[in-house]
Amino acid sequence: MFTIEMAYARMREMQAAANRSHGKQPAATERPARGRHAAPRKKR
Repeated sequence: MFTIEMAYARMREMQAAANRSHGKQPAATERPARGRHAAPRKKR
């Protein structure tokens, strides 16, 4: 039987592995500070 706790533990393991592998990425692949869905800045 697969419980919610088991699913949560697996999700945390996968997140930790992704965070470890993300540190090995070259700096050129960093995302911009503002995401795709960020609101445009208001003009004053």
